[in-house]
Formats: sequence, structure tokens, C-alpha cells
Amino acid sequence: MNTAAKLGAYALGLAVVFGGALGVGRAVGPVAEPPPTQSHAAMTKAQEGHEGRKSEKSQEHGTPEQTSGDTPGGLQVSQNGYTLNPLTPIETGKATDFRFAVTGPDGRPVTEYQVEHDKKLHFIVVSRDLTTFLHLHPEMTPDGIWSVGLTLPAAGAYRAFADFAPTGGEKLTLGADLQAAGDYRPQPLPEASRSSKVGDYTVSLDGDLVPGRASKLTLSVSKDGEPVTDLQPYLGAYGHLVALRAGDLAYLHVHPEQSEKAGPQITFYAEVPSIGDYRLFLDFKHGDEVRTADFTVRATQGDATAAEPSAPHGH
Repeated sequence: MNTAAKLGAYALGLAVVFGGALGVGRAVGPVAEPPPTQSHAAMTKAQEGHEGRKSEKSQEHGTPEQTSGDTPGGLQVSQNGYTLNPLTPIETGKATDFRFAVTGPDGRPVTEYQVEHDKKLHFIVVSRDLTTFLHLHPEMTPDGIWSVGLTLPAAGAYRAFADFAPTGGEKLTLGADLQAAGDYRPQPLPEASRSSKVGDYTVSLDGDLVPGRASKLTLSVSKDGEPVTDLQPYLGAYGHLVALRAGDLAYLHVHPEQSEKAGPQITFYAEVPSIGDYRLFLDFKHGDEVRTADFTVRATQGDATAAEPSAPHGH
């Protein structure tokens, strides 16, 4: 008697999941007729009724249904046919002319991008323990190869993010892991704080992160105890905020609020998918220098009227 053979191979990564292959062998002998079943139309109608009840229950509890587009940005190296391809190895503590490309559905490097916040592409590198943050501005050659000076200060695992919108396409954030060789000693996540010191500057944070809804965050900048009212524009606004979820480094959806006032307050709206710890990195420009303030913030469920957790749409 022949036996059935099944072979499955799965490789699971943080950002990308590849499906397994399934082979089915032959079976010898008479095959019994299956018992009578509902017609396809009846099954479809029953399924629609089930889905409708699910949707009604979801709405009743304030929880939007999960869709494939709800995955936070930065968790995948490839999405919608676009792939982030690092091309340069890293040497710990040494300046590197780091090169990378974003390939499109045709497999070729993308050369046409929409301008977002004064740039065609934003490139962020963070350490896995979220203690190192680099916001870099690479340059692209006509053939679609990006390059930027990059120095990873210590050994360990890092995550690189490319935030861009190809011409005629949707805005995407792709992520890829980088490794800096050496003795790696991860640092604990900084304690939650509402204040960040950057040299002579202090940035204070007001607002809470609540899963499932846009949360208003107001950051106020002061220098030597005096409010800063002459911030300089940076990337098309008076500040640029990056929010990352501790654990998987999901790159989250943050909207700046337009304002004609050059400080001291800068307001953003952030959408977080779950309770837990998040790291916020604010870039602001004053005195012709860009500085970065960082915060650790814990997202909580909030009051009873707050929406239950739901993943934000891609940034």
C-alpha cells in the first residue's frame, strides 16, 4: 500500500514570512463518495451571515476588523513588490559609505520617487535595544543606488528603515537588519519619562498613547529654562517625530500638525497598535543645528470610551 508523503518548509523572519511548499502523494484503492453537503450558494450565504455577525460584534465592541493592510510599517523587507536591499557590509565603529537600493516589482532599482517632507527617501537606523538613533539623508545616483555616510558606534543588531513613496505608488516603510560585529552588550530600555535633556535644551512631552486611536502628543522646547520661539524649519515642519514599538521595532504612523508658530510647542498625532512601551525620537532645528530628543512612553488602554487596539495603516 502506498503511503502519503508531505513535505513542509517554513522560514519565519521578523519582517517577512515565506510560505511552505506542500506535496501530496498518491493513494491507491477505492475512494468513498463524500456525504451530501450544502450547495455552494448555500455555503456562501451561510458564510456571509457568519461574517456579518462577526462584523456587527466587532463594531459593537469598537474593534475594527483586522485587514492585511493593518501591519505597521518597517516590519517587512519587501511589500507590494518593493524590496529594500542593503549592498554594503558594516564595520563596527568605522565610517562606511553605506549603499542600498529599493527594487520595484520589475526587479530593477526604483529611480522615481515622490518628495515627502522635503526628501525623496528618509533613512533611519536604530539599534535593536533602541538606545541609538540615526536619521540620515542619503543621495541617489541616476541608476537608483542610494549612498550615505554611516557609522554604527557599537557592536550589535540594528534595524534600517527606508521611508518613501515611489512615483505613482503608495507610501511604504521597509526595514532590513544590519549587523555590527563584536562583543554585544544590549542596554535596558530607558525608563519612561516626560522630559528629555539635549545639551542646553529641555523637551517636555504632554499627551498619552492610547491603542486604536490617534493620540495627540505635544512637545515643548526650552533652552536654559526659557521657551524657544524661533525654531527653524526641518523637513518641511518645525519638528520630525519617529515612533518605534519596543520589541519588534514597528515603525508607526505619525502625523505632524501644521502650525505657523516657530515653537515652543510642536504637535503630532500618533497611532499605536497595542499597549506596551514605545520610543519617540524628536528631531528639531535651532541655531542651525539639528538635535534629537528621545522619550520612552508606555501606551495604556485609557478610559472605557477609548477604542480597543487596532493596527494603524501603513505610514
